Amino acid sequence: MADEREDVYSKVVRAGKRTYFFDVRSTRGNDLFLTITESKKRLHEDGGTSYEKHKIFLYKEDFEKFMDGLQHTLDELERIREHGAPHREERDPSAEGNDHPRTPESFGNVDFDDLGKP
Repeated sequence: MADEREDVYSKVVRAGKRTYFFDVRSTRGNDLFLTITESKKRLHEDGGTSYEKHKIFLYKEDFEKFMDGLQHTLDELERIREHGAPHREERDPSAEGNDHPRTPESFGNVDFDDLGKP
């Protein structure tokens, strides 16, 4: 079976221990979508290396909302750097409409290295 996706454009961004790949691809129907891949080099105790990859697929119907959310977040990040703590309550991204506040008690400790392990 032939690959249904065709590479249209790629951009590689190296950032310390991580590399980000921004790949624009097209479907058989010529719809464009974006994949964002984070690749992180892992060193093993035996001296070997491997690469851990995480991928996000972003489809055309979500481009505008994604960009709006990213720009809003980057603006807020810059505001926090300049002025301190957020001016509003943290929001639960899994909540419908994203308008349900999260309290510090609702946050859990997450070891991101363990995500995806059985």
